[in-house]
Amino acid sequence: MKRQEAEAGTKRNREGNDRMDILITVIVIIALALVWVMLYDSNRFVVKKYTVEDERIRKPCRAVLLTDVHNKRYGKDNEKLLEAIGALQPDFVLIAGDVLTAGRGASLEPALELLGKLAEKYPVYYANGNHEHRLKLYPRVYGDMAQRYGAALEEMGIRPMVNAHAKLPEYGIAVYGSEIDERFYKRFRLTEMEADYLPEILGQASRELFTVLLAHNPDYFPRYAAWGADLTLSGHIHGGVARVPFWGRGVVSPSWHLFPKYDGGIFREGDRTMVLSRGLGTHTIPVRVFNPGELWVVEFRPRGS
Repeated sequence: MKRQEAEAGTKRNREGNDRMDILITVIVIIALALVWVMLYDSNRFVVKKYTVEDERIRKPCRAVLLTDVHNKRYGKDNEKLLEAIGALQPDFVLIAGDVLTAGRGASLEPALELLGKLAEKYPVYYANGNHEHRLKLYPRVYGDMAQRYGAALEEMGIRPMVNAHAKLPEYGIAVYGSEIDERFYKRFRLTEMEADYLPEILGQASRELFTVLLAHNPDYFPRYAAWGADLTLSGHIHGGVARVPFWGRGVVSPSWHLFPKYDGGIFREGDRTMVLSRGLGTHTIPVRVFNPGELWVVEFRPRGS
């Protein structure tokens, strides 16, 4: 009897060890798969397209949208990204901020190298993100980085659109670039934006031309729409860093908001639209999981064309 009990106990232990081995094997496989996805998605981008039609648009044109590059290079000298942009044959380039990463002593070369090559071929309309803005706000931290960056951009013919706009009458489009206060980038909570804030810094949106607003932070899309932006182009959220498979939601924003409402894709407020890019680089949480970078192409068409 004792022998039978001992054999039964040995069998149970063996079965328990087998189950533990299987569990550990499954965990290791899942972990390796996630590492592979992280490395894969952190070093690739996809091209997304959006088409807008409006009676104010006078002739067809195409733009590419870049956001949140954060000094990322795709291939030597960003050749893969530049090749993809060239293949799309844009009429102009729209940038919604954070081409560089604000860091003490960080290199400006990757951002300037990319922008210089773009400016050689295309008109570039560039609105600052919170990282470009931060360089100007904290010279004690970043030294003369803002001045050096600004001088280099001016030399290549790029003037950041700091609450300014450019009219493109041949296309029937007006491009506005916003730079909102640092208080609107607070972590863990959303700061209320007053209804009169955007009119104060941007003036009134054009009614005669189709209005495109480059606005880095998408959290304030309802305010952008109410101001008069027909099409808002945003970034900042990095697609939520990691996305939940099948559900498709982003997990966390750079401001540490869990499952942010605006995480990537197309959003609407009435007849106003926001294209929210998941960006091209990484920052703060330097990985992407089920969340490759995005290069957006926007097609502008006269209504009925």
